[in-house]
Amino acid sequence: MTRLAFQPPYVPLSGLDSTLRTTGFALVCASDVQRWLHTDAEQLEALHASWDDLPSDAYLMDGGRYRRRRHSCFVVNGDAVQQVPHRAHWQPLEYNALHGGMQRWFEPMDPAVVALPLWQRLLGTVGHAVSALHGARPWFVEAHPFRIDTTDGIGRPTPEGAHRDGVDMVAVFMLGRHRIKGGESRVFEAQGPGGQRFTLTEPWSLLLLDDERVIHESTPIQPMSPGELGWRDTLVLTFRRDGFQGG
Repeated sequence: MTRLAFQPPYVPLSGLDSTLRTTGFALVCASDVQRWLHTDAEQLEALHASWDDLPSDAYLMDGGRYRRRRHSCFVVNGDAVQQVPHRAHWQPLEYNALHGGMQRWFEPMDPAVVALPLWQRLLGTVGHAVSALHGARPWFVEAHPFRIDTTDGIGRPTPEGAHRDGVDMVAVFMLGRHRIKGGESRVFEAQGPGGQRFTLTEPWSLLLLDDERVIHESTPIQPMSPGELGWRDTLVLTFRRDGFQGG
C-alpha cells in the first residue's frame, strides 16, 4: 500500500504573524524563506554544506547510531546576534523523558559558518518573528544542526516522542532529504484535540512552533531501498526568554 504524503499548509509571509497567533504554528515555503532572509538557494546550500561534517551523537539513550549533530548558543536582541561561550545542552525531564536531566556536551558549530552574514541574518530574522508574537526582548537561542540517517536501518528525528521543548519558539528548517521515506511532521494542540500532519520535502522550507501552545514530533525515516544509506537534514533553533535552560 502506498502511504500518502500530506502537503504542508504553507502560509504567505504576509500572514505569518497572524497564523502563529491563531494556530500556534506556521509553515513557510522555500521560495518565501529566501525572500524573508534576503538570500538565494546558492547561499543557503553553501551554509548547508557543513552538515557533511557533523559528529555522531554519543548521548542517544536508545542505543542508536542514527543521529549526528552540533550545538551552539547565541543571544539575539533585535538585529544584534552574539555567540555565547560554549555550554552544555540541558532539558528537564518534564520536556524530554528520554534525555532530560543530562548535561549533553556536543561539538560547537564551525566558526566559519557562524561568521557568515547569512547566519547572523537568519537568527535575527527568526528573532523578529518571535518578538512579534511574544514581545521584543533579548532571546536566548540554541542552534542544533541535525542529520538523522538510516545507519541502523531506521532513524528517529524525535526519539523522545511528541514533546514540547520548554522554550518560547521552535524553528525547524528542512534542509534536505536523501533517499528516504517517512519523516512526517506532526503538530498537536497542547491543550486540545486538534492536530495536523504533513511532510516537509522542500530544501529550506520552515516550520515555526509556538512551544507553549503546540506539541510536535517527526516520524522515523527508512531508506528507499534496503541496505541503502539515506538521511534527513534539519536546522532546529529554539528561542527562550530570560536565559538558557539549566541556568
